[in-house]
Amino acid sequence: MREAYSQEEELLDRLHELIQRWEGEIVEFKEADNSYKLGEIGQYFSAISNEANLANQQYGWLIFGVRNKTRKIVGTDYRNTQGLDTLKQQIAVDTTGGISFIQIYEIYPEVDGEKKRVIMFQIPAAAAGIPTGWHNHYYGRNGESLGALSVEEQDRIRGQELRDWSKKVLPDGTIDCLDPSAIQLAREKYKVRMGKPHIAEEVDAMTDEQFLHKLKLMQGDRLPTRHFCSWAMPIMTIC
Repeated sequence: MREAYSQEEELLDRLHELIQRWEGEIVEFKEADNSYKLGEIGQYFSAISNEANLANQQYGWLIFGVRNKTRKIVGTDYRNTQGLDTLKQQIAVDTTGGISFIQIYEIYPEVDGEKKRVIMFQIPAAAAGIPTGWHNHYYGRNGESLGALSVEEQDRIRGQELRDWSKKVLPDGTIDCLDPSAIQLAREKYKVRMGKPHIAEEVDAMTDEQFLHKLKLMQGDRLPTRHFCSWAMPIMTIC
């Protein structure tokens, strides 16, 4: 069984993965030494949100503290003393539907023996059928260039039906990413919830894979991105 990562370790792994893959339209890197205009953050928020929607992704990233051209982690002092607490609300004021960052993370990768501050802004995909605007303007990406979201792309988003993310699967999410003790706890909670001896016996006779398939928490050999109900909540990925 793999040891569970801390959130910091998971985010550091994600940062290095994004730097290596360098996905131009749903990830943007900025050096952002000690300042960055709120309006420009809002424009990138709109663009990355719309491009994530069009790429069938749940979110994209705006990352401060990484030099765009060289992919070098250089660190950032953006709002180092002012703090990031108010930024979510400042963005929400002028976006479509008042949406804002899913989360803002501060991490400290080590470069040449020195800790560097990096900020990872997690940006939600535009809602199905509703392009994300900033000050009532819709932005998009063409490669790494920021510009207006084309009319064709706006029409593609507006023509969408509501997505069911629970039917999506995690490409690298297998049962090896789950803590066996958490699966056992889910088994016990499920038996208590059902409250029937014959169901308890049936659950005890199942393999872990059979149990997860019974709960529809696996599709084939992969884990879906569904929201777990209260008795299944202990099953958390550690990949």
